[in-house]
Amino acid sequence: MATLRNVKIKTSTCKRIMKELHSYEKEVDREAAKTADMKNKGADPYDLKQQENVLAESRMMIPDCHKRLEASLADLKGILAELEESGEKEGPEIDEARSTIAEVEKVIETSEA
Repeated sequence: MATLRNVKIKTSTCKRIMKELHSYEKEVDREAAKTADMKNKGADPYDLKQQENVLAESRMMIPDCHKRLEASLADLKGILAELEESGEKEGPEIDEARSTIAEVEKVIETSEA
């Protein structure tokens, strides 16, 4: 049974994963710049290899976040549809869920392009 509490939880989950995704994207940019800087300065090969490993690990987290975000979005859409079928179509939680769905869909659409 869908409740407003479940909608709030699913909405918060989507927001948290989206924030996490943005954080990893920033981290990849930061680590890529650091790696390029190390290459330009002729850093020790061992240190450079370690930095490349850090960058690779950061890059691996982005697809994982996308998968979790898509799953979370599907959960939110499902619970929202269930709630609307039961007659609840208005309220701050529902409005917030709808805006979060739009935000997440835009992020997913942008990343696939």
